[in-house]
Amino acid sequence: MSTDRVLLLVAGFPGTGKSRLCTLVQERLGPFLALTLDDRKEELYDLHGFADAAARDHLDRAALEIFFAQVRTAMDDGRPLVAEYPFSEKQRAQLDAACRDYGYRPVTVRLVADFEVLYARQRRRDLDPSRHVGHLVDAYRPGDTLDDRLGAPQLLTRETFLDRYLHRGYGTFALGQVAEIDTTDFDQIDDDAVIARVTSLLERERT
Repeated sequence: MSTDRVLLLVAGFPGTGKSRLCTLVQERLGPFLALTLDDRKEELYDLHGFADAAARDHLDRAALEIFFAQVRTAMDDGRPLVAEYPFSEKQRAQLDAACRDYGYRPVTVRLVADFEVLYARQRRRDLDPSRHVGHLVDAYRPGDTLDDRLGAPQLLTRETFLDRYLHRGYGTFALGQVAEIDTTDFDQIDDDAVIARVTSLLERERT
C-alpha cells in the first residue's frame, strides 16, 4: 500500500494528535515521505528571524509555498506522502491541483475533539519549553529564548482559539475520501482500530 501514489492528509484542529497519528501511520503502514508545514515555518524562523508580526506573516506564506513545492517534487518522484496540518479551504485548491497534475489519490483523516479539551491541550503545548518561540512572539532572532511564556504576545487566548475553532474550517476540511476520528479522550483511542480505518480508507479510495 505504501508504494501507491497516495497523498494522505492528516487534518483537523490544533491539539487533536495529528503528529502522533502520522508517527503511527509511518510505523504500521509506511514508509511515507512525511511533510509538515510547521516544520517549514520553524526552519525559516531560525534561518531569517523576523522583526515584527508582518515579517513573520511573510515567512509563513513563504513556508506554505515551500511546502507546496516539496509536495510536487515528491509527487514527481512517485513517493507516497503523508502531510499533517490544520488544513482548511485555503490549502485545498493547491493540494487538489497537485494531485491531479501528478496522478495522486488524496485521502483525508480528519481529527476532531471537544473545544475545551483542545484549548487546554493548545495551552499546554504553547507553554511547553519545546514549543518554538517563533509561534509566541511578534519579533524573533535566531536563538532567542522566552522565559515568561505566559506573557507572550501571541499566546492564544480562549476567545481567539474559539474563533479559530468555529470559523477556520479545520473540522470540515476534506479532499478525497474522508475518515473522521474523535480524539477528545486519547486514552480511549485504539491504535489498531485507527490503523484499520486508515487502511480501509486507502483501500476504498484505490478501488
